[in-house]
Amino acid sequence: TFNRHAVISENRCTKISSDVDPQTAALCGCALTTGFGVIENNANLRMGESVVILGSGGIGLSIVQAAVLVSAWPIIAVDRFETRLELARELGATHCINTSSVDARDGILKALGEQKLDVFIDNTGLPEMIELGYQLSHSQSRIVLVGVPRKGETIKLNSLPLHFGKKLIGSHGGESKPEKDIHRYLRLYQQRKLNLDQLVSAHYPLEHINEAIEAMRDGAT
Repeated sequence: TFNRHAVISENRCTKISSDVDPQTAALCGCALTTGFGVIENNANLRMGESVVILGSGGIGLSIVQAAVLVSAWPIIAVDRFETRLELARELGATHCINTSSVDARDGILKALGEQKLDVFIDNTGLPEMIELGYQLSHSQSRIVLVGVPRKGETIKLNSLPLHFGKKLIGSHGGESKPEKDIHRYLRLYQQRKLNLDQLVSAHYPLEHINEAIEAMRDGAT
């Protein structure tokens, strides 16, 4: 929350082992718990199902790793920054699409081949990309919205498929339960089933927070 101290409710505080690096622990505050919760609780992704992950920031990269753990295939990461896609590939994405040079629709269809799109996860909040995911996914698919469109923006959808099994889901932090989930995820990290170290690409003191935000926006981090 970009502050040095905060007053919080006791039931929002999760005690963890003192041997966990605070840098690692910080990722449990949002990126990790949201990303894994999206796969476990929102998408209910199953072995062998296909998934498109739009946006490869901290949450998106966590989603990639969670998809790997449940043996999804293919795992298609989409972003406009090549550095993030390189990291997504290292963390287990089977296909990467850079929308700064490839049309998203064409890239996704090519990566899917003959397989249908089972799960589409949007981390960007861009209406046109949400609409694209809805159009490309099949009649029994799940579309999970993690990103939130800007105030006043709307999405335009044909709602008929929702009456026959298609699901459009808005995620609230992956519906995670921190007091239980954080311990589970940290065990995976300690057993090297999960890579959190690579999610941290830079360090900034609090007084340079605006520089950090700009670096995130232009793809440097």
